[in-house]
Amino acid sequence: MNAVLLNSIYVFAGLVLLILGADSLVRGSSGIALRLGVSSLIVGLTVVAVGTSTPELLVSLSAALRGSGSIALGNVVGSNIANIALILGLSALISPIQTSAQLIRRDIPIMIVVSGVLVFFTANGHLGRLEGLILFITLGLYLGIAIYQARAEKDRDVREQFKQAVPVRPRKTVWLLSLTVIGLGCLVLGADLFVQGAIEIAHRFSVSDAVIGLTLVAVGTSLPELATSVVASIRHHNDIAVGNVVGSNLFNILCILGLTVIINPFGIQGITMVDMGLMLLTALLLLPLVRSGFVLNRWEGGLLVVIYIGYMVMLLR
Repeated sequence: MNAVLLNSIYVFAGLVLLILGADSLVRGSSGIALRLGVSSLIVGLTVVAVGTSTPELLVSLSAALRGSGSIALGNVVGSNIANIALILGLSALISPIQTSAQLIRRDIPIMIVVSGVLVFFTANGHLGRLEGLILFITLGLYLGIAIYQARAEKDRDVREQFKQAVPVRPRKTVWLLSLTVIGLGCLVLGADLFVQGAIEIAHRFSVSDAVIGLTLVAVGTSLPELATSVVASIRHHNDIAVGNVVGSNLFNILCILGLTVIINPFGIQGITMVDMGLMLLTALLLLPLVRSGFVLNRWEGGLLVVIYIGYMVMLLR
């Protein structure tokens, strides 16, 4: 069989396993947490959020362990750019997105600061365990603040939003455990196939690991967020569309990159300050766009999509 076709099958099969594995893991682990008496609010903020980020985590970790740190970092940087410029842009083109005051006051500014910190950390061309530890500790602080504020929130609609993110609990514990184990297995195998195929395709076409990480891997691992945000936009669940993207960007940097670097520090090759700068720029740009009337309009969504298309053209030319 043709090598390119075989590796394309690896990439596709890996992506399918990652999506199915994440869904299975979230359902199983959420059900177990609920059976142990953890509130649906906490499960929604922690178990579900971490579970849906597991594909990106395993892909980045697998790439770093294979010596492709550029794919690991490119996955995070490329995903964050795609989340705002492509996913939110397309969502706004479908239906103008109304945002909440909480996102503007807390979550988006935190995303901007965290993005800026990552740009600073990568300026010396290396990410070490200290930087990874700082990122991961920051994740703990962010989750602590989010849980505290959510517990104190008197608006029932806010609490219901977290509850709706938690899958319905299956009846049998054995089934929950099976879902969790199967999900983990699919994720590990899927990440290995996806990264292996992506690396081989890159080498076959003389494309750098950095470009593959910023494009194929980043967009591939962002497909669940794309589906979630587009569906939310169609159904006019606007806070979910924006909150999904902002939360994903924070987890990408603090959890995925933080854990990856703690386990296996790596040098940075091929990821330029242009890539890092665009990640920070899109985060900065989002704030004034959503603050204007608390709505992300269609023309603003179109602007974001044009920025993403221009970035892809620059990378692949």
